[in-house]
Amino acid sequence: MQKTPWGLVLALWGAGLGAAAQYGKFSATFDLLPGIYPEAGRALGLIVSGVGLLGIFFGVIAGLLVARVRYRRALLWGLWTGAAISLFQALLPPLPWMLASRALEGLSHLALVVAAPTLIAQLCAPQDRGLALTLWGTFFGVAFTILAWAGLPLVAVGGIPALLTAHALYLAVFAVYLGLRLRALENDAPAVALSPGRLLREHLVIYASPAISAPALGWLFYTFCFVSILTVLPPYIPADMRAFVMGAMPLTSIGASMTLGVFLLRVIPAVGVVLTGFAGSALCMLWLWADPGGTLPCLALAASMGLIQGASFAAVPQLNHLPATQAQANGAMAQMGNVGNTLGTPVMAITAGAVGYAGLPLLAGGAFVLGGCVHLYLAARRKRA
Repeated sequence: MQKTPWGLVLALWGAGLGAAAQYGKFSATFDLLPGIYPEAGRALGLIVSGVGLLGIFFGVIAGLLVARVRYRRALLWGLWTGAAISLFQALLPPLPWMLASRALEGLSHLALVVAAPTLIAQLCAPQDRGLALTLWGTFFGVAFTILAWAGLPLVAVGGIPALLTAHALYLAVFAVYLGLRLRALENDAPAVALSPGRLLREHLVIYASPAISAPALGWLFYTFCFVSILTVLPPYIPADMRAFVMGAMPLTSIGASMTLGVFLLRVIPAVGVVLTGFAGSALCMLWLWADPGGTLPCLALAASMGLIQGASFAAVPQLNHLPATQAQANGAMAQMGNVGNTLGTPVMAITAGAVGYAGLPLLAGGAFVLGGCVHLYLAARRKRA
């Protein structure tokens, strides 16, 4: 029986924390950026969003490239490139150079979030795959928590350059360790010319496949809701409970994913766990409609979304058995996740501004229902095939 190398799995998850910090290092310190770039104006937001905007356009391409150049090589390129970019950013270069570095960092980020879960799925014994990929699914929440607890105190002592230097060193340590320990997977993807026509066909192949596209299309609705709810909901939570609820929601989501989610993955398929999460989340939005800003419905919502979070990554190898198709699915997840993150907050904020609090449970609840319906439709297509 294959034995899971948990040390390597944890190291790949650690590399994922570094990838998430590529987003979080400037999100957590955004209030300090106007003092560094006072002339930036609205362009300041691009320092945060530049990484994600590239993911919209290059997520699927990243899946193709990572499969083509091999997963170990792509992972190490992402780590070393990310470390070099963070070190450059620690110099606080002029704004145009900072924005250019963030664009390149987006490519590093894509290499990491496509290669790492593909490697985890291939390294794990089948019985451990659900647990390992559920752990992987926590990388954003855990990274943002670490940045809040350890990163901000570091910034208070040494400024943003200290945080960026620490991030560079962190990525370099994982690059050295994984470079020594990780073996390349066999590459099942043929070497193909990366012409515009080929890239268009790649998108068509992925999104026409009910197996490759399913995790990503469900992930679109999850990411549309998660960050936007955490952004728009706080003003509606009673002031005396607001800090507790907003701090507890991401941790509750991670806890539910690693406990109930892992248990359910052992008894039902990953798509079934995702559907359970979507159904629970939609019901919690009804609860929040009846009890605006209530503590219990907020935490129940976070727990339900945690089921979607971990099981979506676990669905990738369950539905796609070759490393190449797993890389395609992970690339599509990166693409759809960035679409959801980019659209969710402004759409949710506009809706809440137009119709008041009722717009939040209406829009988010509808998105959860649609996410479940998309999964049911794709499951029916897979069954017919």
